[in-house]
Amino acid sequence: MPAWRRPFCTRRSSPQSRVWSRLSASGQGGHWNGWPLALRPSSWLLAWPHRDPRPYIPSWSACSRLYLGPCTNKEQPKEQSERPSLSALPSSSPSATPANPAPSGHGPPQTHPHRLVRTVPCPPTLSTIRSDVPSRDEASSRCTARPATTRTMKDPVARTASPYIDPTIKGPRSQQLQTGYSPQARKMLSNTVNKTSLHPGGVQPAIEHTEIEEALHEQAHIDYDRVAIIANPSVAALYEDALVYETGTAIVDNGALTAYSGKKTGRSPLDKRIVQEPTSEKDIWWGPVNKPMTPDVWKINRERAVDYLNTRNRIYVVDGYAGWDEKYRIRVRVVCARAYHALFMRNMLIRPPREELEHFQPDYTIYNAGSFPANRYTEGMTSGTSVAINFAEKEMVILGTEYAGEMKKGIFTVMFYEGPVKHNILTLHSSANEGKDGDVTLFFGLSGTGKTTLSADPNRLLIGDDEHCWSDRGVFNIEGGCYAKTIGLSAEKEPDIYGAIRYGSVLENVVFDPETREVDYDDCTLTENTRCAYPIEYISNAKIPCLSDNHPSNIILLTCDARGVLPPISKLDSAQTMFHFISGYTSKMAGTEDGVNEPQATFSSCFAQPFLALHPMRYAKMLAEKIEAHNAHAWLLNTGWVGAGFSQGGKRCPLKYTRAILDAIHSGELAKVEYENYDVFNLQVPTTCPGVPSELLNPKKAWTAGNDSFDQEVRKLGGLFRENFKKYEDEATEEVIKAGPIV
Repeated sequence: MPAWRRPFCTRRSSPQSRVWSRLSASGQGGHWNGWPLALRPSSWLLAWPHRDPRPYIPSWSACSRLYLGPCTNKEQPKEQSERPSLSALPSSSPSATPANPAPSGHGPPQTHPHRLVRTVPCPPTLSTIRSDVPSRDEASSRCTARPATTRTMKDPVARTASPYIDPTIKGPRSQQLQTGYSPQARKMLSNTVNKTSLHPGGVQPAIEHTEIEEALHEQAHIDYDRVAIIANPSVAALYEDALVYETGTAIVDNGALTAYSGKKTGRSPLDKRIVQEPTSEKDIWWGPVNKPMTPDVWKINRERAVDYLNTRNRIYVVDGYAGWDEKYRIRVRVVCARAYHALFMRNMLIRPPREELEHFQPDYTIYNAGSFPANRYTEGMTSGTSVAINFAEKEMVILGTEYAGEMKKGIFTVMFYEGPVKHNILTLHSSANEGKDGDVTLFFGLSGTGKTTLSADPNRLLIGDDEHCWSDRGVFNIEGGCYAKTIGLSAEKEPDIYGAIRYGSVLENVVFDPETREVDYDDCTLTENTRCAYPIEYISNAKIPCLSDNHPSNIILLTCDARGVLPPISKLDSAQTMFHFISGYTSKMAGTEDGVNEPQATFSSCFAQPFLALHPMRYAKMLAEKIEAHNAHAWLLNTGWVGAGFSQGGKRCPLKYTRAILDAIHSGELAKVEYENYDVFNLQVPTTCPGVPSELLNPKKAWTAGNDSFDQEVRKLGGLFRENFKKYEDEATEEVIKAGPIV
């Protein structure tokens, strides 16, 4: 064969020729960290003889191996970090990009003769490289060595080291995400035997399932062979799945996970249903709060939820407790399709130790298929949303709403039923804290009354911020976390809540800067009901475990009266406590809704009407009995307007005065001062209070908008109380009815 037909440098005896070049080890060739480089013969250099006798020097992106010979060059780079990256190296030929490679040993490649047959990723960095292309004469003389042209450049992109030897290899979790199946599911799919060409699928041997998988398959017919059941995952795993699979999720600058609940950004009280069945029918308070659902409709909705869960590639199971007192707690299992829901309930339930999760048997199970609507044409359905509880089956089914608060409040309704009916304990929608001497205070109040702010006292330990039970053993929190509003949140106003928003917390429906990831707590673009769910241990002064062996010393009913006619503080007797507890009064401020031009009275029985399972009078009687049995003091604390109403230019009672009143209650000083009767409402008002101006304590004396307007406002509010209480008079005693305002 003529010389010009031969491959450059050498020809081997095989039908195909292999091209390889060697850089000189005498200092004229390339070096890497002081070691001379040489290209060894390798399968990537397959080339077929061609008409052009000029040698082909491939681009360095096609390098597959390095030969590190002994060092002969005395000049070496001082730092390995100075090595240039591959991206900085020049390409020797525009035709060096490999394309359509042919396997080794199977004839010439069907491409341009200057292109490579096969490439393997090259070493990460090189320090120098021969960039000149030999001439035709140099080809025939086998590339006489000459000085090389070199070029050095730093890697423009900072790269972290991979934990794997080959960066192209995915980690186990990435492989799982890529396929959409858990490791258990992948094992099931690949563990086949007796594969043949006729039956490539082989035979699938019997598969062992976990205890949770067996339970869900038996009780709800969850298809554990098709659906990956992820039981009690870690926070990090839930973060990962939420970010990958759920639109609207992100990690913000404080480390919390943000989530979007979809169209429903609040509870749907009109869609709450209780299954009407013999075991609970006589106890339930039927009406607008608890609408009945027939067992047949329940079965339809439950089957609809299970069918939806069976269409998912993965579902999550979270097990936890409701109630810190081991004697009265209930075991709860949540089955859901969203990682956001799983993380939310992981925060809100009490998290059991790992050993207690091994054989966890739930008392109640929640099937959350909120992404799938209910059939609105089913009997009794008024919309595509349904939140139903079956006390006989001890299950809860959610359809048509992804708002996570439905699960939390569903368990609260369960406790409102289970506590009084099964254990004779009082379930309360309240916050609670404990003083240094063990004295416990309960705070009842609707939104905007200051319940969260006043219970977060730096001098007292927080037992809980929302849901409690009062038993014969003391007070205990129902939840393992807090669900706080974040609209208008700042470190100055609510430092405890602001500091609790970090890794592991779930921010719901907030708006953040897409670049800095800083949350704008004042932005209500998605909803005004922005919230955060976090474990209670994120509060620095939380009492863990969240219970007290002491019975409450003070019961505080909070109200925010925008009319300015209720006293800042009043002492209540037993009947008055029951009346105001059942009434649950506060004001809805003007401007919060279209058409609201003046403050409107809002009543919510027991300060928890949407969550009650029994008649409010039943809870009120239990509260009065416990107050009398443990000699507790009951107070009506108004955090609203003083001097005049909102419409007359009055001002809200300063927080420093409200805290001074609380301090006097906790120290016992307020119980020892003199009291006077306040007309119409017949309340006992203190004449003095440490740290509070005396004229502020009686609304009539503090009124600045004229006596006539005061009498008119106080009688108007008294009439609203009376009108509201008519719906409870059938169950109320005569004494309680008379404890209300006299108009």
